[in-house]
Amino acid sequence: MSTESDFSRQIIRWTSAVVLSIIAIVLISTYVFYALLIQWVPSLFTDVDPMSLPTWPEWIYMATITVVGLVFGIAAARKLARRILIPLNSIADSVKRIADGDLSARAVAGDRTLGETAALVDGFNSMAERLQSTAHELTTWNAAIAHELRTPLTILRGRLQGMADGVFPPEETQFRNLLNQVDGLTRLVEDLRVLSLADGAYLSLRLEDVDIASEVSQVLELMAPSLTAAGFYLDMKVENTVIVCDPSRIRQVIVALLENARRYASPGKLLIESRLSQNAFHLTVTDEGPGIPEHLIPFIFEAFQRGDDSRSRESGGSGLGLAVVRAIAQAHKGQVSYSQHAGGGSVFQITLPRAH
Repeated sequence: MSTESDFSRQIIRWTSAVVLSIIAIVLISTYVFYALLIQWVPSLFTDVDPMSLPTWPEWIYMATITVVGLVFGIAAARKLARRILIPLNSIADSVKRIADGDLSARAVAGDRTLGETAALVDGFNSMAERLQSTAHELTTWNAAIAHELRTPLTILRGRLQGMADGVFPPEETQFRNLLNQVDGLTRLVEDLRVLSLADGAYLSLRLEDVDIASEVSQVLELMAPSLTAAGFYLDMKVENTVIVCDPSRIRQVIVALLENARRYASPGKLLIESRLSQNAFHLTVTDEGPGIPEHLIPFIFEAFQRGDDSRSRESGGSGLGLAVVRAIAQAHKGQVSYSQHAGGGSVFQITLPRAH
């Protein structure tokens, strides 16, 4: 027998038991009341024998009341069972479909006047939506990672095969090109590791007092040659400020922002400046344009997002830099934001608490 029949039978059985109990209590209490009343006030019942049994009309009356009560009770129980079972069966069917791989399955609440079952259905549908979204993101991530790894691995394999076959001479230039590809793979793997740790809330920090101006200066000194070669000149306006942070992660953030500007911004001035508010430290990187298209702004801190796909691929971008920046900022209990200044350039701002 189906689960619906079993559940309905149980509701009908218990409802019938309740109806019969109420009828029995009413009838028995009525006879007890009149029996006591006859004994206490016999003058009201001069023609009634307190020990007499119910008459046939009384028996018919009691049987009729019992049958009518059971009919109404069973009808109400069936209706209640249907109202409860519609959402429960819908959830059970959706669970089976999801288990079979159909993540688009959703349950139907039916009669929403039953608040508890409606809340159960809504909670299940919310869980199913998150599961479907997570599965879609996982598929997208796997495809994107495979796509990003394919290009450098293909180059490495082609060059090494060419050197093994004597097509390319084993010169220093060839080895440096191969080393650049390996460096790109290393950065990609490190970015993926940071994002994976951040998603699982396992991104650990080594917090210490850090002079932020010194850290920025070290990064600018390291990146100045590549930025200058790309047509940028640097303007640093960072005060000597000590904040509590992980210095290696902060350097990673600054590198990511400058690399993002090198790939996407027009050659010109890059302004790196800082300011202090009452409880926070703000570091901004500003370029001279052309800015980010409005339709991409809500997604720029998501993984594998690029403003100019062709250009970023030519310069080795993976689309993970800004996602890493956000992950590190959030690990510091801070945040990252984007805006455009009056001239149309991009302004990326990192906000970190001054102390933890």
